[in-house]
Amino acid sequence: MNNIGLILEGGGMRGVYTAGVLDYFMDKNLYFPYVSGVSMGACNAASYISKQRGRTKSVTVDLANDSRYISVKNFIKYKSIFGMDFIFDEVPNKLVPFDFNTFSTSSQKLVIGATDCFTGKEVYFTNSSSNEILNIIRASSSLPFISNPVKINNYILMDGGIADPIPVKKSISDGNTKNVLILTREPKYIKKPFNHNWILSKKYSNFKGLCSSILNRHRLYNETLDYINDLEKQGKVFIIRPSLPPNVKRIEKNKSRLNNLYLQGYKDAEKNYTNLLNFLNS
Repeated sequence: MNNIGLILEGGGMRGVYTAGVLDYFMDKNLYFPYVSGVSMGACNAASYISKQRGRTKSVTVDLANDSRYISVKNFIKYKSIFGMDFIFDEVPNKLVPFDFNTFSTSSQKLVIGATDCFTGKEVYFTNSSSNEILNIIRASSSLPFISNPVKINNYILMDGGIADPIPVKKSISDGNTKNVLILTREPKYIKKPFNHNWILSKKYSNFKGLCSSILNRHRLYNETLDYINDLEKQGKVFIIRPSLPPNVKRIEKNKSRLNNLYLQGYKDAEKNYTNLLNFLNS
């Protein structure tokens, strides 16, 4: 499978849908040579490349009610609803161990996007930076207002879904002529504008680029969807996504809802698998 990319959208806890899709891929031993993800998509991508079937589900569903994972207490103590130290240190190193060895020796290329707070532009990292991988994923997953920015090298970074929510253009520019997209929104979803400019300006007064990108995010997202739909008509992309609006919020603690969305992703992958293989082999 040369020149084929796998693109993983974020979406917070809605990313458990993607985990279901990827677990089905792993059950079928289907691994793409190029994988790109932002935010929760980057978390999913890492476990896929480390070949740890079920790992993202274990982290997302099984730990959903753990106050160290998601809680108001975290926000009061750390200025983040998500316990980022817990998620990106204790979980991968102790509770649900991440297979660093398999990840670092993988022949798959991983591209993770994060948003530069000063310029508002996307910064891309690859798994050649594997010694920093957890910090890179943390940066890509740091949502505005509910997480803190992350410093890597000379960058101050936040959620990769702001500047490049579905990085299909990056994949194409990297030479991939076909792309498989796993999205976490239903087909007719349209992102609405952010209407709290004064809060944004006050919160991120030092990050003009970030503010600009957040205010323009709905346009970029909706234009990206239009672009993807055109590519689909041309037979250049294959899309797997929920057929109906997911009954899961970006911040979700209901294990039943999360598990149902995971199972939906797994079943959707199974339902689309034959057509996917035809796309890949055409």
